[in-house]
Amino acid sequence: MANCLVIVESPAKVKTIKKFLGANFEVDASNGHVRDLPKSQMGIDIENDFEPKYITIRGKGDILAKLRKEVKKADKIYLATDPDREGEAISWHLLKSLKLDEAKSKQVYRISFNEITKNAVKASFKTPRTIDMNLVDAQQARRILDRMVGYMISPLLWAKVKRGLSAGRVQSVSLRLISDREEEINAFIPEEYWNLEAVLKQEGSKKLLAAKFHGNAEGKMPIHSKEELDHILTGLEGQTYTVNEVKNGERVKKAPIPFTTSTLQQEASKVLNFSTQKTMRLAQQLYEGVEIEGQGTVGLITYLRTDSTRIAEEADVAARYYIEKQYGKEYVSKGDQVKKNTGKIQDAHEAIRPTDITLTPVRVKESLQRDLFRLYQLIWKRFAASRMESAVYQTTSVKVGAGDYFFTLSASKLSFDGFMSVYVQEDEKEETNMLLGNLTKGSVLKLEKLENSQHFTQPPAHFTEASLVKAMEEQGIGRPSTYAPTITTIIARRYVAKENKNLYVTELGEIVNSMMKQSFSSIVDITFTANLEYLLDKVGDGSVQWKTVVRNFYPDLKEAVDKALVELESVTIADEVTEEVCELCGRNMVIKYGPHGKFLACPGFPECKNTKPYLEKVGVPCPKCQKEVVIKKTKKGRIYYGCEANPECDFMSWQRPSTQKCPKCGDYMVEKGNKLLCSNQQCGYSADK
Repeated sequence: MANCLVIVESPAKVKTIKKFLGANFEVDASNGHVRDLPKSQMGIDIENDFEPKYITIRGKGDILAKLRKEVKKADKIYLATDPDREGEAISWHLLKSLKLDEAKSKQVYRISFNEITKNAVKASFKTPRTIDMNLVDAQQARRILDRMVGYMISPLLWAKVKRGLSAGRVQSVSLRLISDREEEINAFIPEEYWNLEAVLKQEGSKKLLAAKFHGNAEGKMPIHSKEELDHILTGLEGQTYTVNEVKNGERVKKAPIPFTTSTLQQEASKVLNFSTQKTMRLAQQLYEGVEIEGQGTVGLITYLRTDSTRIAEEADVAARYYIEKQYGKEYVSKGDQVKKNTGKIQDAHEAIRPTDITLTPVRVKESLQRDLFRLYQLIWKRFAASRMESAVYQTTSVKVGAGDYFFTLSASKLSFDGFMSVYVQEDEKEETNMLLGNLTKGSVLKLEKLENSQHFTQPPAHFTEASLVKAMEEQGIGRPSTYAPTITTIIARRYVAKENKNLYVTELGEIVNSMMKQSFSSIVDITFTANLEYLLDKVGDGSVQWKTVVRNFYPDLKEAVDKALVELESVTIADEVTEEVCELCGRNMVIKYGPHGKFLACPGFPECKNTKPYLEKVGVPCPKCQKEVVIKKTKKGRIYYGCEANPECDFMSWQRPSTQKCPKCGDYMVEKGNKLLCSNQQCGYSADK
């Protein structure tokens, strides 16, 4: 038989795949990309219709030399890189680097598989194909657009603030999303509201029932102030609390759909506290293969980069059979949980699922390290749940009348657990407030007490990695393969700080975002970026030529860069001199920029290398010790206001403090947009500046 060479991307796959194939098959790895654009220059021939100039990646020479030796021995070469456009491009680059398109005596095929199992790998050899140049061109277009943005804009950012900043097509928009959210939070003005509950008791029962204030006959009534609350309390004095209405019903909670890349990253962040990068690294290991006791190396999950919720018929049948045997026929879903097609879903792959439903978490636990096990368990449970019936709750809602007002009670009881016997999300915890079953219309309830509490509306939440991925997906920014690298990049470049899961824009990030919005508004425009992603997808399905996309994009980018260059030429950038005197040489120190933001440096560098932290004074005395309040940063770059006497004085505030005192409670005020708010939230006083 002919000698066959199979080339995959990752060395981790070699062992897994080799055991499925015969002795006449050799399996080797390219270790990812072997060619790329050069780092020393843009590497795009603008004058020659944007032709890319590819070179062998440094360090890949030995790998290619080894592959060339293997190619010489083989009659058939199978390019088995990942089943997406990046993988398709790697296969094409291998074809060119190894000159397989010139080797007339060799038979060259492209094969792909969504899971690394014996059946899937064997089946791929029965349906070999040629390289899909539409997918290759989609990857080339993306790479070239990203390179043009990075190499044309980054030097301008650097020149404008005299340091090594950089811009990216998707990362700049992601930074804008986070910055816009931060602006929303900073501009948010809390509004007061009150909750009112009637604690009631039914005759003959010891159980207390908490009924929430609803409103009057005209509808729901929010309580905005203490004055409104007092008016309602006056109207409730001496009133009888009578059950006006009892409704019994049923509520169905649908089973979840299987994981996509985005939803896996979100759920792993919420449940397991994994970063997007960690989730993808562990999922890659589960996909490529891990040692399972008694079975050798096994690929445990399907391909991890997907935005589809589709499941192969074979896997669907196997899952339903398993569920019927383990849980009973009534637990098997009668339908199919799928995501509505928004037009952004590519559906090239299946959803992320276990390759074998019978490899339960219990069976593989001893073979997996802790975090690998936890992620696999999450994927297995989610997939099993997606093939199961909905959970059913018996619900009771009660309306209680008291004078002109109404209170409501509602509760539910799980009557059929369905998919929840396997998988319960954070927001699916069973309600514990159970009503007595014998409440009937006309029942009189005894008032034990009325309880009220003051609250204030909360600003939008800071983005977490999970919620940012969700926003990127909903807005059409990036694709499954780019979410994690994009977030990793903006954190690594210190544009964004991550503290307690939340993402905050740093001073550095604010500067970059401000410049990008001012000079390159289209690049950071969310709609523009989403439309560009759509066009790249159309290149992938053959509807649009890749050079057409690049030709249309380049002139606007060039115009923006040229305009920014003219603006820069008219600006003389000089270091800002401060009154701080260098204690080593006596010069006035200047403000410089570093990865963490501003710092003070001696202008006598390199003779004098003295530096010190830059403390920008706010012009407000510390509310605790009356010394100066200064702008500070956390270790990760988040800005706050603190006392210059720290650590002796521990004053700090996330909002800029004001010199004014609260006329209501005497506490210090903080600035929020065009408002002044009392720093004591329990007080709630606010006024215009």
